[in-house]
Amino acid sequence: MAIAVGGMLIAAPTGWVGAEEAGLPANSVLDFEARRLSGKNQSLGDYRGQVLLIVNTASRCGYTPQYDGLEALYEKYRSRGFSVLGFPSNDFGAQEPGSDLEIGAFCKRNYGVEFPMFSKVKVRGKEQHALYGYLTKLPDPVGGPVRWNFQKYLVDRSGRVVSSYPSGVEPLSGELVASIEALLDDRPSQPDTISLE
Repeated sequence: MAIAVGGMLIAAPTGWVGAEEAGLPANSVLDFEARRLSGKNQSLGDYRGQVLLIVNTASRCGYTPQYDGLEALYEKYRSRGFSVLGFPSNDFGAQEPGSDLEIGAFCKRNYGVEFPMFSKVKVRGKEQHALYGYLTKLPDPVGGPVRWNFQKYLVDRSGRVVSSYPSGVEPLSGELVASIEALLDDRPSQPDTISLE
């Protein structure tokens, strides 16, 4: 995150907390952090300036082959500032029972997944991850509840959720690809800043 001090942009200081930790309402998906499959926590602010597709995944679902399409999107558009963020979840039909290590191995072995994958989370219910709490509180058709595995939320370069897609929408569908390309072509005019003055 960049902070404006005396008219200059500087990197946020170490220990900078996100909106949620500071007791402020989140303004975008970039205000959250999540644990990667490796066990390391990552701020989603690291993806500032990128177009994101956030997807809750599962290894034993009828939609699991969508990993192929998600990886194809990532490979095709990553150089233009696009990323898929995968969040495994066991919330629907117990279709993601494995550990983070098993999930990572499955994704790599069967689908060659290189896009960022995060630790298994709850996407609904009392233990819902804060990111999904934010996504599901947004009104339809931008947000809304997660109804099944492989639901997709499309996020613009500023971290604003612009649309959601149900599980049945294939990653390489014309509808989704057109939306991603439109967002990739829309460059922000200046970086988001926080003034300390």
